[in-house]
Amino acid sequence: MTKRRVVVTGVGLVTPLGTGTRKTWENICAGISGVGLITRFDTSEYPVKIAAEVKDFQAEDFLDKKMAKHLDLFVQYGIAAARLALEDSGVIITEANCQRVGVITGCGIGGLPTIEQNHISCLERGPKRISPFFIPMAIPNMPSGHISMQLGAKGPNLALSTACAAGTHAVGEAYRAIVHGTCDMVMTGGAEAVICPLGVGGFSAMKALSTRNDEPTLASRPFDKDRDGFVMAEGSGMLMIEELEHALSRGARIYAEITGYGASSDAYHIAAPPEDGEGAARCMGLALRDAGLKPEDIDYINAHGTSTPLNDRCETQAIKTVFGDHAKRLAISSTKSMTGHMLGAAGGIEAAFTALTILDQIAPPTLNLQEASPECDLDYVPNKARKMPIRAALSNSFGFGGTNGVIVMQRYDG
Repeated sequence: MTKRRVVVTGVGLVTPLGTGTRKTWENICAGISGVGLITRFDTSEYPVKIAAEVKDFQAEDFLDKKMAKHLDLFVQYGIAAARLALEDSGVIITEANCQRVGVITGCGIGGLPTIEQNHISCLERGPKRISPFFIPMAIPNMPSGHISMQLGAKGPNLALSTACAAGTHAVGEAYRAIVHGTCDMVMTGGAEAVICPLGVGGFSAMKALSTRNDEPTLASRPFDKDRDGFVMAEGSGMLMIEELEHALSRGARIYAEITGYGASSDAYHIAAPPEDGEGAARCMGLALRDAGLKPEDIDYINAHGTSTPLNDRCETQAIKTVFGDHAKRLAISSTKSMTGHMLGAAGGIEAAFTALTILDQIAPPTLNLQEASPECDLDYVPNKARKMPIRAALSNSFGFGGTNGVIVMQRYDG
């Protein structure tokens, strides 16, 4: 039986580098950082005072103003990115096709600001002050639920919560839904917005965040010898993906073809990867096998590249394990150097970046890479984007709990 082919036909982005796909992508290719001082709350008592906030988002551009009041920010971002991706794709969802359109999203934490605010209300003013919208605002599947309602998509409506791999797992499972014939089209990606006292405080307590407060734009520095932690970020990235013949029949523009997906577990530690990156390496191998590709077929990797001492070293080792001598010939970049780390949304946004990388044949830079760590000795496209032939690419995501996700995209040439 011939494997159904899956292509990306629409992209929608809401990021610290701009609301709108081209705005974000142009800033990524220009090597612009979206990191700055936190404006959402008073950080005077916090060791971390920086994050990558979405600065230009206007909910009323995408939602009724009254409705927006009853949606946590991560849901607003998800809906906006999905609307942008739908418009970009040119897909029209009707009664005739709606049951073949799915929505599969990823989210690492959910409505933490809403939980925080309602907890304060409960403690200070009693349980009667808890909003009746509290639970529907906070639970992680609300982007997928609201997107399906907004779009009229009546296929599978799913949400994955696999920490920082959630967005990639969502795209991978959406790809599988089309390959297996469950859907013809799926809106997929990730959304996250937890730049709030509990979010920043929690990751600070883990010593996971950069404390380079005096130089915010230099704080996210994947693979650099002076990296000291990741920078929290927020946003959403959504992709409209569809079965190839379906896309061709309506004359759709094709960004790239999704050809492989891998998922694995480290079975090692709640937060740290194994030193040899075994689980990540196995995941990349599974994705390559699903795509029917050899390691030397890959030209580019959008790395997980968090700017933490452990991740960057272990991911580099995993790449060397999978690619052998070819690892030195790969272009690898971490777009988190510019966007910060969007947690459960990261995989959706980076899948979009990977599709754009293939479409435009340009590898984004890894910003702030001034001197690589001795153990990080591959080509990370330092500081300046690179025009180059890119036939096939990986997008890597790894999350707490030892969960790994990798997708493979290839250039579609007809």
